[in-house]
Amino acid sequence: MDKGLHFTICVVTAMLLLRESSQAGEEKDPEVLAAPKSESRGAAQGLPTLTVTTILEDPYVMVRGAELEGYCMELLAALAGMLRFQYRVKVVGDGQYGAVAAGGNWTGMIGEILRREADIAVAPLTVTSAREEVVSFTTPFLQTGIGILLRKDTASQDMSFFHFLSPFSKETWTALLFAYLLTCFCLFLVARLSPCEWNEPKNEENHFTFLNSLWFGAGALALQGATPRPQALSVRVIAVVWWLFTLALLAAYIANFTALLSSGSEQLPIQTFEDLVKQRNLEFGTLEGSSTFYYFKNSKNPIHQMIYEYMEKRREHVLVKTYQEAVQRVMDSNYAFIGESISQDLAAARHCNLIRAPEVIGARGFGIATAQASPWTKPLSIAVLKLREAGDLDYLRNKWWESSCLWHSRDRWGPLEPPALGGLFLSLGIGLALGVLAALAELSSSSRRAAAHAKKSCCSVFTEEICTRLRIKGAARQSQETSGKANA
Repeated sequence: MDKGLHFTICVVTAMLLLRESSQAGEEKDPEVLAAPKSESRGAAQGLPTLTVTTILEDPYVMVRGAELEGYCMELLAALAGMLRFQYRVKVVGDGQYGAVAAGGNWTGMIGEILRREADIAVAPLTVTSAREEVVSFTTPFLQTGIGILLRKDTASQDMSFFHFLSPFSKETWTALLFAYLLTCFCLFLVARLSPCEWNEPKNEENHFTFLNSLWFGAGALALQGATPRPQALSVRVIAVVWWLFTLALLAAYIANFTALLSSGSEQLPIQTFEDLVKQRNLEFGTLEGSSTFYYFKNSKNPIHQMIYEYMEKRREHVLVKTYQEAVQRVMDSNYAFIGESISQDLAAARHCNLIRAPEVIGARGFGIATAQASPWTKPLSIAVLKLREAGDLDYLRNKWWESSCLWHSRDRWGPLEPPALGGLFLSLGIGLALGVLAALAELSSSSRRAAAHAKKSCCSVFTEEICTRLRIKGAARQSQETSGKANA
Protein backbone atom coordinates (compact mmCIF):
# COMPACT_ATOMS: atom_id res chain seq x y z
CA MET A 1 0.00 0.00 0.00
CA ASP A 2 2.77 2.43 0.98
CA LYS A 3 4.69 1.60 -2.15
CA GLY A 4 1.58 2.16 -4.33
CA LEU A 5 0.81 5.51 -2.66
CA HIS A 6 4.40 6.57 -3.05
CA PHE A 7 4.38 5.66 -6.75
CA THR A 8 1.12 7.59 -7.30
CA ILE A 9 2.51 10.71 -5.63
CA CYS A 10 5.66 10.55 -7.79
CA VAL A 11 3.62 10.23 -10.99
CA VAL A 12 1.37 13.19 -10.11
CA THR A 13 4.37 15.34 -9.16
CA ALA A 14 6.15 14.54 -12.43
CA MET A 15 3.03 15.41 -14.47
CA LEU A 16 2.69 18.75 -12.69
CA LEU A 17 6.34 19.60 -13.30
CA LEU A 18 6.06 18.71 -16.99
CA ARG A 19 2.94 20.86 -17.32
CA GLU A 20 4.62 23.86 -15.71
CA SER A 21 7.70 23.53 -17.90
CA SER A 22 5.59 23.29 -21.06
CA GLN A 23 3.63 26.40 -20.06
CA ALA A 24 6.86 28.30 -19.39
CA GLY A 25 8.16 27.21 -22.79
CA GLU A 26 5.02 28.50 -24.48
CA GLU A 27 5.41 31.85 -22.75
CA LYS A 28 8.99 32.25 -23.99
CA ASP A 29 8.27 30.98 -27.49
CA PRO A 30 8.30 33.98 -29.88
CA GLU A 31 6.24 32.08 -32.43
CA VAL A 32 3.06 32.81 -30.47
CA LEU A 33 2.59 35.74 -28.16
CA ALA A 34 -0.59 36.41 -26.22
CA ALA A 35 -2.22 39.81 -26.28
CA PRO A 36 -1.26 42.39 -23.65
CA LYS A 37 -2.50 42.35 -20.10
CA SER A 38 -5.54 44.30 -21.16
CA GLU A 39 -6.78 41.18 -22.96
CA SER A 40 -8.58 39.88 -19.89
CA ARG A 41 -10.40 43.16 -19.53
CA GLY A 42 -11.15 43.18 -23.25
CA ALA A 43 -12.45 39.64 -23.10
CA ALA A 44 -14.81 40.60 -20.31
CA GLN A 45 -16.15 43.38 -22.52
CA GLY A 46 -16.68 41.02 -25.43
CA LEU A 47 -14.19 42.64 -27.83
CA PRO A 48 -13.27 40.73 -31.02
CA THR A 49 -9.91 38.97 -31.13
CA LEU A 50 -7.67 39.19 -34.20
CA THR A 51 -4.78 36.89 -35.03
CA VAL A 52 -1.88 39.05 -36.19
CA THR A 53 1.03 37.64 -38.18
CA THR A 54 4.33 39.50 -38.27
CA ILE A 55 8.04 38.96 -38.91
CA LEU A 56 11.06 39.58 -36.73
CA GLU A 57 12.94 42.60 -38.06
CA ASP A 58 14.63 45.36 -36.13
CA PRO A 59 13.14 47.83 -35.23
CA TYR A 60 9.68 46.79 -36.39
CA VAL A 61 9.33 43.62 -34.29
CA MET A 62 11.92 42.39 -31.79
CA VAL A 63 11.91 39.78 -29.03
CA ARG A 64 12.53 41.13 -25.55
CA GLY A 65 12.25 38.35 -22.96
CA ALA A 66 8.80 36.80 -23.34
CA GLU A 67 7.32 39.75 -25.24
CA LEU A 68 7.56 41.40 -28.61
CA GLU A 69 8.30 45.06 -29.00
CA GLY A 70 9.11 47.53 -31.74
CA TYR A 71 7.55 50.02 -34.13
CA CYS A 72 4.87 47.63 -35.41
CA MET A 73 3.96 46.48 -31.90
CA GLU A 74 3.35 50.05 -30.75
CA LEU A 75 1.42 50.75 -33.94
CA LEU A 76 -0.71 47.64 -33.35
CA ALA A 77 -1.41 48.66 -29.75
CA ALA A 78 -2.49 52.13 -30.90
CA LEU A 79 -4.81 50.66 -33.56
CA ALA A 80 -6.31 48.23 -31.04
CA GLY A 81 -7.04 51.09 -28.69
CA MET A 82 -8.71 53.14 -31.42
CA LEU A 83 -10.77 50.34 -32.98
CA ARG A 84 -11.36 48.43 -29.72
CA PHE A 85 -10.18 44.94 -30.50
CA GLN A 86 -7.85 42.49 -28.77
CA TYR A 87 -5.18 40.58 -30.63
CA ARG A 88 -2.92 37.58 -30.57
CA VAL A 89 0.47 37.98 -32.29
CA LYS A 90 2.32 35.14 -34.02
CA VAL A 91 5.60 35.24 -35.90
CA VAL A 92 5.34 33.96 -39.47
CA GLY A 93 6.34 30.30 -39.62
CA ASP A 94 8.60 30.31 -42.69
CA GLY A 95 10.18 33.70 -41.97
CA GLN A 96 9.09 35.10 -45.36
CA TYR A 97 7.23 38.26 -46.27
CA GLY A 98 5.16 36.78 -49.04
CA ALA A 99 5.87 35.63 -52.58
CA VAL A 100 4.46 33.16 -55.09
CA ALA A 101 6.09 29.73 -54.75
CA ALA A 102 6.78 27.31 -57.58
CA GLY A 103 3.40 25.60 -57.17
CA GLY A 104 1.49 28.88 -57.35
CA ASN A 105 0.87 29.09 -53.61
CA TRP A 106 1.87 32.11 -51.57
CA THR A 107 4.51 31.93 -48.85
CA GLY A 108 5.11 34.07 -45.80
CA MET A 109 2.59 36.37 -44.18
CA ILE A 110 0.53 36.69 -47.36
CA GLY A 111 0.13 32.93 -47.45
CA GLU A 112 -0.99 32.80 -43.83
CA ILE A 113 -3.69 35.39 -44.51
CA LEU A 114 -4.88 33.47 -47.57
CA ARG A 115 -5.02 30.23 -45.58
CA ARG A 116 -6.97 32.02 -42.81
CA GLU A 117 -4.19 31.34 -40.33
CA ALA A 118 -4.09 35.06 -39.55
CA ASP A 119 -6.55 37.92 -39.84
CA ILE A 120 -4.09 40.75 -40.49
CA ALA A 121 -0.36 41.20 -41.07
CA VAL A 122 1.32 44.11 -39.25
CA ALA A 123 4.91 44.21 -40.44
CA PRO A 124 7.22 46.06 -42.87
CA LEU A 125 5.21 44.53 -45.70
CA THR A 126 5.54 46.37 -49.00
CA VAL A 127 2.37 47.13 -50.95
CA THR A 128 2.75 45.65 -54.46
CA SER A 129 0.33 44.97 -57.30
CA ALA A 130 0.88 41.21 -57.09
CA ARG A 131 0.05 41.14 -53.39
CA GLU A 132 -2.87 43.51 -53.86
CA GLU A 133 -4.47 40.98 -56.22
CA VAL A 134 -4.79 38.37 -53.45
CA VAL A 135 -5.07 40.46 -50.26
CA SER A 136 -6.15 43.97 -49.33
CA PHE A 137 -3.85 46.65 -47.95
CA THR A 138 -4.56 49.64 -45.78
CA THR A 139 -3.18 53.12 -46.29
CA PRO A 140 0.64 52.87 -45.97
CA PHE A 141 1.94 53.74 -42.50
CA LEU A 142 5.53 54.21 -43.70
CA GLN A 143 6.92 55.47 -47.00
CA THR A 144 10.12 54.01 -48.36
CA GLY A 145 12.01 53.13 -51.55
CA ILE A 146 14.86 50.97 -52.81
CA GLY A 147 18.40 51.98 -51.87
CA ILE A 148 21.94 50.62 -51.69
CA LEU A 149 23.59 49.87 -48.34
CA LEU A 150 27.39 49.96 -48.33
CA ARG A 151 30.27 49.77 -45.92
CA LYS A 152 32.21 53.03 -45.89
CA ASP A 153 35.68 51.60 -46.29
CA THR A 154 34.71 49.27 -49.15
CA ALA A 155 32.81 52.03 -50.90
CA SER A 156 35.47 54.69 -50.49
CA GLN A 157 37.99 55.81 -53.01
CA ASP A 158 41.09 58.00 -52.92
CA MET A 159 40.39 61.65 -52.35
CA SER A 160 40.72 63.94 -55.33
CA PHE A 161 43.79 66.14 -55.63
CA PHE A 162 41.73 69.23 -54.82
CA HIS A 163 39.64 67.59 -52.12
CA PHE A 164 40.56 70.39 -49.71
CA LEU A 165 38.30 72.70 -51.75
CA SER A 166 35.20 70.59 -51.11
CA PRO A 167 33.97 72.32 -47.89
CA PHE A 168 32.96 75.37 -49.96
CA SER A 169 31.05 75.42 -53.21
CA LYS A 170 32.49 77.02 -56.35
CA GLU A 171 30.24 80.02 -55.85
CA THR A 172 31.51 80.46 -52.28
CA TRP A 173 35.15 80.31 -53.35
CA THR A 174 34.41 82.88 -56.09
CA ALA A 175 32.69 85.16 -53.59
CA LEU A 176 35.63 84.75 -51.18
CA LEU A 177 38.13 85.72 -53.88
CA PHE A 178 36.06 88.76 -54.81
CA ALA A 179 35.78 89.76 -51.13
CA TYR A 180 39.54 89.42 -50.69
CA LEU A 181 40.36 91.59 -53.71
CA LEU A 182 37.73 94.18 -52.79
CA THR A 183 39.01 94.41 -49.21
CA CYS A 184 42.62 94.81 -50.32
CA PHE A 185 41.60 97.51 -52.80
CA CYS A 186 39.67 99.33 -50.04
CA LEU A 187 42.74 99.12 -47.79
CA PHE A 188 44.87 100.60 -50.57
CA LEU A 189 42.31 103.34 -51.30
CA VAL A 190 41.60 104.31 -47.70
CA ALA A 191 45.30 104.35 -46.79
CA ARG A 192 45.85 106.88 -49.59
CA LEU A 193 42.86 109.03 -48.74
CA SER A 194 43.40 109.19 -44.97
CA PRO A 195 45.74 112.03 -43.86
CA CYS A 196 46.37 110.10 -40.64
CA GLU A 197 47.96 107.30 -42.66
CA TRP A 198 49.61 109.40 -45.37
CA ASN A 199 50.11 112.98 -44.20
CA GLU A 200 52.52 114.30 -46.85
CA PRO A 201 51.79 112.68 -50.22
CA LYS A 202 54.52 114.72 -51.97
CA ASN A 203 57.28 113.89 -49.51
CA GLU A 204 56.23 110.56 -47.94
CA GLU A 205 55.82 107.13 -49.46
CA ASN A 206 52.60 105.28 -48.68
CA HIS A 207 53.40 101.91 -47.16
CA PHE A 208 49.98 100.52 -48.16
CA THR A 209 50.70 99.97 -51.83
CA PHE A 210 48.37 97.58 -53.61
CA LEU A 211 50.86 94.71 -53.33
CA ASN A 212 51.36 95.38 -49.62
CA SER A 213 47.58 95.47 -49.18
CA LEU A 214 47.32 92.07 -50.85
CA TRP A 215 50.00 90.73 -48.52
CA PHE A 216 48.25 92.21 -45.48
CA GLY A 217 44.92 90.55 -46.46
CA ALA A 218 46.61 87.20 -47.09
CA GLY A 219 48.31 87.35 -43.70
CA ALA A 220 44.95 87.81 -42.01
CA LEU A 221 43.58 84.76 -43.88
CA ALA A 222 46.44 82.72 -42.48
CA LEU A 223 45.91 84.16 -38.97
CA GLN A 224 49.37 85.68 -39.14
CA GLY A 225 50.38 89.28 -38.59
CA ALA A 226 51.59 91.18 -41.63
CA THR A 227 53.19 94.56 -42.12
CA PRO A 228 52.59 97.42 -42.64
CA ARG A 229 50.68 98.21 -39.46
CA PRO A 230 47.60 100.38 -39.93
CA GLN A 231 47.68 103.73 -38.10
CA ALA A 232 44.58 105.63 -39.25
CA LEU A 233 41.19 104.86 -37.73
CA SER A 234 39.64 104.23 -41.15
CA VAL A 235 42.31 101.69 -42.10
CA ARG A 236 42.00 99.98 -38.74
CA VAL A 237 38.24 99.69 -39.18
CA ILE A 238 38.71 97.80 -42.43
CA ALA A 239 41.50 95.68 -40.95
CA VAL A 240 39.42 94.68 -37.91
CA VAL A 241 36.38 93.82 -40.05
CA TRP A 242 38.56 91.70 -42.34
CA TRP A 243 40.11 89.90 -39.35
CA LEU A 244 36.69 89.05 -37.93
CA PHE A 245 35.54 87.91 -41.37
CA THR A 246 38.51 85.59 -41.78
CA LEU A 247 38.06 84.14 -38.27
CA ALA A 248 34.42 83.23 -38.94
CA LEU A 249 35.27 81.94 -42.41
CA LEU A 250 38.09 79.70 -41.16
CA ALA A 251 35.84 78.33 -38.40
CA ALA A 252 33.19 77.43 -41.00
CA TYR A 253 35.82 75.85 -43.27
CA ILE A 254 37.36 73.74 -40.49
CA ALA A 255 33.95 72.57 -39.23
CA ASN A 256 32.74 71.61 -42.70
CA PHE A 257 36.01 69.93 -43.62
CA THR A 258 35.86 67.86 -40.43
CA ALA A 259 32.30 66.83 -41.25
CA LEU A 260 33.43 65.91 -44.77
CA LEU A 261 36.22 63.66 -43.51
CA SER A 262 33.95 62.03 -40.92
CA SER A 263 30.95 61.39 -43.16
CA GLY A 264 32.89 60.26 -46.19
CA SER A 265 29.92 61.13 -48.41
CA GLU A 266 32.06 62.80 -51.04
CA GLN A 267 34.25 59.69 -51.25
CA LEU A 268 31.47 57.39 -52.43
CA PRO A 269 32.08 56.24 -55.99
CA ILE A 270 28.71 54.44 -55.92
CA GLN A 271 26.10 57.16 -56.02
CA THR A 272 23.53 55.45 -58.26
CA PHE A 273 22.46 51.97 -59.34
CA GLU A 274 24.30 52.52 -62.62
CA ASP A 275 27.53 53.02 -60.67
CA LEU A 276 26.82 49.77 -58.83
CA VAL A 277 26.49 47.85 -62.10
CA LYS A 278 29.67 49.33 -63.59
CA GLN A 279 31.96 48.53 -60.66
CA ARG A 280 33.61 45.13 -60.15
CA ASN A 281 34.79 45.27 -56.54
CA LEU A 282 31.51 44.66 -54.73
CA GLU A 283 28.97 41.89 -54.99
CA PHE A 284 25.36 42.95 -54.57
CA GLY A 285 22.07 41.28 -53.86
CA THR A 286 18.77 41.53 -52.01
CA LEU A 287 16.35 39.45 -49.92
CA GLU A 288 15.29 36.27 -51.62
CA GLY A 289 11.63 36.39 -52.67
CA SER A 290 11.22 40.01 -51.58
CA SER A 291 9.33 42.73 -53.41
CA THR A 292 12.66 44.37 -54.21
CA PHE A 293 13.77 41.29 -56.15
CA TYR A 294 10.56 41.25 -58.19
CA TYR A 295 10.79 45.00 -58.76
CA PHE A 296 14.02 44.50 -60.71
CA LYS A 297 12.61 41.42 -62.39
CA ASN A 298 9.60 43.31 -63.77
CA SER A 299 11.36 46.59 -64.51
CA LYS A 300 11.95 47.61 -68.14
CA ASN A 301 14.87 49.83 -67.24
CA PRO A 302 18.06 48.40 -68.82
CA ILE A 303 20.10 49.09 -65.67
CA HIS A 304 17.51 47.36 -63.52
CA GLN A 305 17.43 44.40 -65.88
CA MET A 306 21.22 44.07 -65.59
CA ILE A 307 20.90 44.05 -61.80
CA TYR A 308 18.21 41.34 -61.95
CA GLU A 309 20.23 39.18 -64.34
CA TYR A 310 23.27 39.48 -62.07
CA MET A 311 21.27 38.43 -59.00
CA GLU A 312 19.46 35.63 -60.84
CA LYS A 313 22.67 34.05 -62.14
CA ARG A 314 24.29 34.18 -58.70
CA ARG A 315 21.18 33.81 -56.57
CA GLU A 316 22.68 31.09 -54.40
CA HIS A 317 25.56 33.38 -53.51
CA VAL A 318 24.20 36.96 -53.48
CA LEU A 319 20.61 36.55 -52.26
CA VAL A 320 20.16 36.54 -48.48
CA LYS A 321 17.45 35.02 -46.31
CA THR A 322 16.97 37.74 -43.68
CA TYR A 323 17.60 41.41 -43.25
CA GLN A 324 19.97 40.76 -40.31
CA GLU A 325 22.02 38.45 -42.51
CA ALA A 326 22.22 41.16 -45.17
CA VAL A 327 23.48 43.82 -42.74
CA GLN A 328 26.03 41.44 -41.27
CA ARG A 329 27.29 40.48 -44.71
CA VAL A 330 27.71 44.13 -45.69
CA MET A 331 29.76 44.68 -42.55
CA ASP A 332 31.92 41.57 -42.97
CA SER A 333 32.59 41.39 -46.72
CA ASN A 334 32.67 43.33 -49.99
CA TYR A 335 28.92 43.21 -50.41
CA ALA A 336 26.28 45.84 -51.22
CA PHE A 337 22.74 45.21 -50.10
CA ILE A 338 19.80 46.41 -52.18
CA GLY A 339 16.68 46.84 -50.09
CA GLU A 340 14.23 49.16 -48.38
CA SER A 341 15.82 52.57 -47.90
CA ILE A 342 14.10 53.16 -44.57
CA SER A 343 15.56 49.95 -43.16
CA GLN A 344 18.96 50.91 -44.52
CA ASP A 345 18.73 54.27 -42.78
CA LEU A 346 18.22 52.37 -39.54
CA ALA A 347 21.26 50.19 -40.24
CA ALA A 348 23.37 53.30 -40.89
CA ALA A 349 22.06 54.81 -37.64
CA ARG A 350 22.96 51.69 -35.64
CA HIS A 351 26.27 50.87 -37.38
CA CYS A 352 28.41 53.94 -37.96
CA ASN A 353 30.60 52.22 -40.55
CA LEU A 354 27.62 51.75 -42.89
CA ILE A 355 26.20 54.30 -45.30
CA ARG A 356 23.36 54.44 -47.82
CA ALA A 357 24.02 55.62 -51.37
CA PRO A 358 22.15 58.80 -52.35
CA GLU A 359 19.88 57.39 -55.08
CA VAL A 360 16.52 55.92 -54.05
CA ILE A 361 14.17 54.38 -56.62
CA GLY A 362 10.78 52.70 -56.61
CA ALA A 363 8.86 54.81 -54.11
CA ARG A 364 6.57 52.52 -52.13
CA GLY A 365 4.90 52.10 -48.77
CA PHE A 366 4.45 49.61 -45.93
CA GLY A 367 0.81 48.70 -45.33
CA ILE A 368 -1.24 46.40 -43.12
CA ALA A 369 -2.46 43.36 -45.07
CA THR A 370 -5.93 41.89 -44.56
CA ALA A 371 -8.02 39.28 -46.34
CA GLN A 372 -9.98 40.50 -49.33
CA ALA A 373 -13.45 41.77 -48.38
CA SER A 374 -12.33 41.93 -44.75
CA PRO A 375 -14.44 44.33 -42.65
CA TRP A 376 -11.24 45.55 -40.95
CA THR A 377 -9.55 47.05 -44.04
CA LYS A 378 -11.30 50.42 -44.13
CA PRO A 379 -11.36 51.01 -40.35
CA LEU A 380 -7.65 50.24 -40.16
CA SER A 381 -6.92 52.64 -43.04
CA ILE A 382 -8.89 55.42 -41.35
CA ALA A 383 -7.11 54.73 -38.04
CA VAL A 384 -3.70 54.90 -39.76
CA LEU A 385 -4.65 58.25 -41.32
CA LYS A 386 -5.73 59.59 -37.92
CA LEU A 387 -2.43 58.51 -36.38
CA ARG A 388 -0.55 60.26 -39.17
CA GLU A 389 -2.58 63.46 -38.83
CA ALA A 390 -2.02 63.46 -35.06
CA GLY A 391 1.75 63.11 -35.52
CA ASP A 392 1.90 59.73 -33.78
CA LEU A 393 3.52 58.00 -36.75
CA ASP A 394 6.24 60.65 -36.89
CA TYR A 395 6.83 60.19 -33.18
CA LEU A 396 7.24 56.42 -33.60
CA ARG A 397 9.53 56.96 -36.58
CA ASN A 398 11.83 59.26 -34.61
CA LYS A 399 11.74 56.99 -31.54
CA TRP A 400 12.78 53.76 -33.24
CA TRP A 401 15.14 55.29 -35.82
CA GLU A 402 17.17 57.30 -33.34
CA SER A 403 20.81 57.43 -34.39
CA SER A 404 23.71 56.50 -32.14
CA CYS A 405 26.32 57.86 -34.57
CA LEU A 406 27.82 61.30 -34.12
CA TRP A 407 28.23 61.94 -37.82
CA HIS A 408 25.17 60.07 -39.04
CA SER A 409 23.03 61.08 -41.95
CA ARG A 410 24.98 61.60 -45.11
CA ASP A 411 22.55 64.30 -46.25
CA ARG A 412 23.48 66.64 -43.42
CA TRP A 413 26.79 67.51 -45.00
CA GLY A 414 27.16 69.62 -48.11
CA PRO A 415 29.43 72.34 -49.50
CA LEU A 416 28.64 75.71 -47.97
CA GLU A 417 26.81 77.94 -50.43
CA PRO A 418 27.03 81.77 -50.46
CA PRO A 419 23.54 82.19 -48.89
CA ALA A 420 24.76 80.28 -45.82
CA LEU A 421 27.49 82.90 -45.36
CA GLY A 422 25.40 85.82 -46.57
CA GLY A 423 25.41 87.60 -43.22
CA LEU A 424 29.19 87.30 -43.03
CA PHE A 425 29.70 88.86 -46.47
CA LEU A 426 27.15 91.57 -45.64
CA SER A 427 29.04 92.45 -42.46
CA LEU A 428 32.25 92.71 -44.44
CA GLY A 429 30.60 95.01 -46.99
CA ILE A 430 29.25 97.27 -44.24
CA GLY A 431 32.69 97.39 -42.61
CA LEU A 432 34.36 98.36 -45.90
CA ALA A 433 31.80 101.10 -46.45
CA LEU A 434 32.38 102.44 -42.93
CA GLY A 435 36.14 102.44 -43.51
CA VAL A 436 35.83 104.42 -46.75
CA LEU A 437 33.44 106.92 -45.10
CA ALA A 438 35.81 107.30 -42.16
CA ALA A 439 38.71 108.01 -44.55
CA LEU A 440 36.66 110.63 -46.40
CA ALA A 441 35.71 112.18 -43.06
CA GLU A 442 39.36 112.34 -41.99
CA LEU A 443 40.35 113.88 -45.31
CA SER A 444 37.48 116.36 -45.16
CA SER A 445 38.47 117.47 -41.68
CA SER A 446 42.09 117.93 -42.77
CA SER A 447 40.98 119.85 -45.87
CA ARG A 448 38.88 122.27 -43.82
CA ARG A 449 41.84 123.09 -41.62
CA ALA A 450 44.10 123.55 -44.66
CA ALA A 451 41.50 125.73 -46.41
CA ALA A 452 41.11 127.94 -43.35
CA HIS A 453 44.89 128.34 -43.09
CA ALA A 454 45.39 129.07 -46.81
CA LYS A 455 42.16 131.06 -47.12
CA LYS A 456 40.90 128.89 -49.95
CA SER A 457 37.65 127.13 -50.72
CA CYS A 458 37.20 123.93 -48.74
CA CYS A 459 35.94 122.09 -51.84
CA SER A 460 38.96 123.12 -53.91
CA VAL A 461 41.39 122.03 -51.21
CA PHE A 462 39.48 118.76 -50.77
CA THR A 463 39.63 118.12 -54.53
CA GLU A 464 43.33 118.92 -54.66
CA GLU A 465 44.02 116.53 -51.81
CA ILE A 466 42.13 113.70 -53.50
CA CYS A 467 43.88 114.32 -56.83
CA THR A 468 47.29 114.45 -55.16
CA ARG A 469 46.72 111.32 -53.11
CA LEU A 470 45.31 109.38 -56.03
CA ARG A 471 47.99 110.86 -58.32
CA ILE A 472 45.51 112.11 -60.90
CA LYS A 473 48.11 113.95 -63.00
CA GLY A 474 45.82 115.99 -65.19
CA ALA A 475 43.87 117.39 -62.30
CA ALA A 476 47.03 117.95 -60.28
CA ARG A 477 48.68 119.85 -63.16
CA GLN A 478 45.59 122.01 -63.61
CA SER A 479 45.51 122.82 -59.92
CA GLN A 480 49.23 123.74 -60.00
CA GLU A 481 48.69 126.09 -62.99
CA THR A 482 45.80 127.74 -61.20
CA SER A 483 47.92 128.20 -58.12
CA GLY A 484 50.80 129.69 -60.19
CA LYS A 485 48.52 132.23 -61.81
CA ALA A 486 47.16 133.25 -58.46
CA ASN A 487 50.67 133.80 -57.13
CA ALA A 488 51.64 135.85 -60.21
